[in-house]
Amino acid sequence: MCDLVIGFDADDTLWHNETLFSLTQQRFQQLLEPYRQQTWTGQELFETEIRNLDYFGYGIKGFTLSMIETAIEVTNGQVAARDIQQIVDFAKEMLRAPVQLIEQAADVVATLAQTHTLMLITKGDLFDQESKIAQSGLAEYFTHVEIVRDKTPEVYQALLARHGLAPAHFVMVGNSVKSDILPVVEIGGKAVHIPYHITWEHETITQPGARMGYVEIEHIGQLPAYIEQLRGMR
Repeated sequence: MCDLVIGFDADDTLWHNETLFSLTQQRFQQLLEPYRQQTWTGQELFETEIRNLDYFGYGIKGFTLSMIETAIEVTNGQVAARDIQQIVDFAKEMLRAPVQLIEQAADVVATLAQTHTLMLITKGDLFDQESKIAQSGLAEYFTHVEIVRDKTPEVYQALLARHGLAPAHFVMVGNSVKSDILPVVEIGGKAVHIPYHITWEHETITQPGARMGYVEIEHIGQLPAYIEQLRGMR
């Protein structure tokens, strides 16, 4: 095994996730239209989600509770019990949705696992993420699986220290510059950004004109070539 350890984000890096949330938000909007006196912006739900992060964290369950709270707020408490039940049913459908791997993700992970130690580092609800990992068929390739409450420099630092890893020997791969890239670069690691076509507003940032300390590739299929380039530089 090479001494370079590769960390992977899961949602929207290895499998599709944000599309599911986006489609559910559209259904939620349609559900509330009969109550609305003004144009729906979606900002109401987003603001509720952000308020609730410290209470419910990331994931489908927190998203569902925020939808229910938003429905109560925007309808001045008039939302019907049947519509609350519909929101709960949305959540159950999301939890039952099959995991859809991003194209080439399975082949890339299997290939890199032959020569590198792989870590899966994701945030969200423990039950939901464990279920996705099991369904994905990729669990066997990861030496370590970490489901964290948030992704900050301190969280990455503690995680690497727990596994006896130096940041200089670690590269993180993910779709969120805010969560997967900049925190790792800040502690001295390397990072690879793979953009996804939908990004939750909370994960978007105004990027500097030049990328500092990380690279961006178009799709995960280009990752092995970059990792090989890194090995040649060591």
